[in-house]
Amino acid sequence: MSKNLVIVESPAKAKTIEGYLGKDFVVKSSFGHIRDLPNKKLGVDVDNNFEPTYEVSTDKKKIVTELKKLAKGATVWLATDDDREGEAISWHLKEAMGLADDTKRIVFREITKNAITKAIESPRGIDIDLVNAQQARRVLDRLVGFQLSPVLWKKIRLGGADRKNLSAGRVQSVTVRIVVEREREIESHNSKSSFKVSALFNIEPNKILKAELGKNFEAEEDAVKFLNDCVGADFKINNLEVKPTKRKPAPPFTTSTIQQEASRKLSFSVAQTMQVAQRLYESGKITYMRTDSTNLSQDAVSSATGQIKSAYGEEFVQVRKYKTKNESAQEAHEAIRPTDFSVTEAGADRNQKRLYDLIWKRSIASQMSDAQIERTIAKIGVSTRDEELTATGEVIKFEGFLKVYLESTDDEDEDNKDMLPPLNVGQMLELQTLKTTERFTRPPARYTEASLVKKLEELGIGRPSTYAPTISTVIKRNYVVKEDRAGEKRDYKEYVLEAGVVTENHGSETFGTEKSKLFPTNIGLIVNDYLVANFNDILDYKFTANVEDEFDDVAEGKLPWQNMITNFYKEFHDKIEKAEAADGSAGSNSHELGMYPDENGKKVFAKLGKFGPYLQIGESTDEDKPEFISLKKGSMIAEFTMEEALEVIKGPKLPLELGIFEEHALVVNEGRYGPYILHNGKYYNLEKGEDPFAVTMERALELIEIKRKDPESALPRDMANYKDEPVLVGKGRFGPYIKYLGKYISIKGEDPLTIDDAKVVELIIAKNEAEAKKTIKVFEEDAKVQVLNGRYGPYIKVGKRNIKIPKDKKPEELTLEECLELAKGQK
Repeated sequence: MSKNLVIVESPAKAKTIEGYLGKDFVVKSSFGHIRDLPNKKLGVDVDNNFEPTYEVSTDKKKIVTELKKLAKGATVWLATDDDREGEAISWHLKEAMGLADDTKRIVFREITKNAITKAIESPRGIDIDLVNAQQARRVLDRLVGFQLSPVLWKKIRLGGADRKNLSAGRVQSVTVRIVVEREREIESHNSKSSFKVSALFNIEPNKILKAELGKNFEAEEDAVKFLNDCVGADFKINNLEVKPTKRKPAPPFTTSTIQQEASRKLSFSVAQTMQVAQRLYESGKITYMRTDSTNLSQDAVSSATGQIKSAYGEEFVQVRKYKTKNESAQEAHEAIRPTDFSVTEAGADRNQKRLYDLIWKRSIASQMSDAQIERTIAKIGVSTRDEELTATGEVIKFEGFLKVYLESTDDEDEDNKDMLPPLNVGQMLELQTLKTTERFTRPPARYTEASLVKKLEELGIGRPSTYAPTISTVIKRNYVVKEDRAGEKRDYKEYVLEAGVVTENHGSETFGTEKSKLFPTNIGLIVNDYLVANFNDILDYKFTANVEDEFDDVAEGKLPWQNMITNFYKEFHDKIEKAEAADGSAGSNSHELGMYPDENGKKVFAKLGKFGPYLQIGESTDEDKPEFISLKKGSMIAEFTMEEALEVIKGPKLPLELGIFEEHALVVNEGRYGPYILHNGKYYNLEKGEDPFAVTMERALELIEIKRKDPESALPRDMANYKDEPVLVGKGRFGPYIKYLGKYISIKGEDPLTIDDAKVVELIIAKNEAEAKKTIKVFEEDAKVQVLNGRYGPYIKVGKRNIKIPKDKKPEELTLEECLELAKGQK
């Protein structure tokens, strides 16, 4: 029997810590939370001071039993994460295991031998204030979600969609509101054009000087007049101003800033960033990744500056102390940094290596010298006008921290930082080209995951541990989608003065192209509008931020958590009762646009159906049946206007027949996987983002010709739906396949270009039946672990590994923890 039992949350963390402690210590994992509110009932006694009822999760009962056995006769050390959630896990372990109130609690922000040893030397008790702050968050969120979601089920109509999928949450619903309001800002934006003037001057020898006018002309005629006035004009350097400036490094990473920077530099999602950081933390490579502090310990600063001196020299060192802006941040905690600055590369896979590199560079740069920059501004006079053109450039005199790292930005506009050629005041310039180009104002940018995290942080909504799960939840609920969208074409004018002559040119540009941006869905809009109308205070940004402040007060022992819930609950519950008692449905999948302007005068509706948005002309009670027209993917029914509807009704509709080729119709249509051409039973995919309405007969024939030369380029192709779900047929590295419900079904022996719908359905049914017979047990909390029937009997599948089941174990009774333990023992 071991003298000491250390309990942590994750197996990876346990393995790392076990290597630092002696033979007298056993380190075990609780595999995360072991207790929670019950799944299918409220679990909060609102009449008894909001007393919560906790249950040990079914899949954790065996773990608790094993931990209890190990704890007998041993000193127990609770070593869960050093934050409110970690404190709550320790408290739940104490309660479920029946441990004494003075059970040792140890905390550390990095998994290193030194940190673990120090923690063992200075244990404390469980901080009940931190536990209560987490309890308050859990209970409040349960009250909101559990009581508000059924109201949505009753009051919102979604056509063929299942209303039981609707849910509301205190933070998730506010997050959706932010995305919806940004979308409406964009929709209401009226783009205005103006004319920007730019010039190129020839500078000897064979150098070009770029310059711009400091203002745009709003009127086209004013811009043209400026160019005409410049015909034959002299251009001269009126003034040269050289400004020495400094650029300072960004502070070390917090949870929010690492999510933003990993998105910009590595294209990681917020959830992916946290997953990769978790692995680095558990393996002892970085400090704890949930923090809102930019502070570095004195030891860390000493280690970083030593590394800088060694690698770059004394002149690159500048010790900095960063003060965290967030008042609730705990300065005793540190920013995210490497545990050992001398380790310049770390990580078990490519993504870990890339994120570690980012963390190392950001941390090192924060203790490096300012970059010394010389900024030159040249003012260029025009003999025939009062305005001046401006040319700017930068020269880096001393790299400083730029030798290691430069923070990225969400701003798509970059200043002109070209190095200027040698110039002198009074110098005459030879004009090569002077042009004025029509430019258009842009609406606010849609949010990326990273910029949404930044907005949540600015508003004080949520805390480091909540950003990633909140965004994942709103995407999973289909209130928000993250996707690319093709831009639109627009024409612009340009006037060019060259060789003494002004000419007019016309061009076209693509605008509004979006990559990995967040868009509200129709369901998200409908739910948001209902909640804002009926529960505006719950979705109020300031209210939500104030709730976070109250959680902080609870954590500091300033506010009893039940008092906080009491203050919130009465008004909230009154609104719930009022909303439930209101007549009829308040949120709808149908938006009446008006009357169709013809002699029949039928009503026109924008509606949301199971397969997306569509227009309905007429009602079921009319003498004639209603007409239905599908709308483009992403069309917002709540924002759709009658003018837009008339354009759709009078314009071309999908499927659209382009003509006859080789005695068969050429039809353009759009499926779940994008637009395509259908000809003689064969599918020819359009390019990603290509507008199906803009496809001509010539373009269709061009595609067919391309595909005939390379038949397999027509893959993957859409097939008929099966049980209202799309089916895709394609060919990959391992042969032809069917893709259905996210799963791939091999169809070796079949030609993916000619296989028909009936055969596809037959193969899907056969695959489903085979899987049903093969599957004994699956685990929702870890989809990569399954208990299956195989050729030689039952076995466990963990990822790509197959694990034998001992004879004394019944396959159908295995828990997730048992499966993982067996996998661990059969490496």
